[in-house]
Amino acid sequence: MANLHVELVSVERMIWAGEATLVLARTTEGELGVMPGHIPLLGQLADGGVVRIDEEGGEQLMVAVHGGFLSVTEKGVSILAELAEFADEIDVERARRALDNSDLASEDPEERQAALRATSRLRAAGQSV
Repeated sequence: MANLHVELVSVERMIWAGEATLVLARTTEGELGVMPGHIPLLGQLADGGVVRIDEEGGEQLMVAVHGGFLSVTEKGVSILAELAEFADEIDVERARRALDNSDLASEDPEERQAALRATSRLRAAGQSV
């Protein structure tokens, strides 16, 4: 089976690089699935999204991602995120409190962004929102 070379980088650090069979991400245009042989594209990651990477060996990585871009080329997939956290790095209780103390419908951009980040973290950690 063919694989994709995937690199996921945040502003702060390299998050993950390796071989994968599938990448799922939420872009501003909707959910996107990338498998080997996908056509080249550039997509803007949606705030409050989750990226799922199915590793070559069968492991599944869930990463909370907030902002950035996804690029697909013949060489693989590059995900350049403003913020990114592995599911196992997320403090679920803190994310739940952040969501409870914010409002997705707020007209205040900072409050809305806080709510989107909390939502992303909870989804990546497998929690209901």
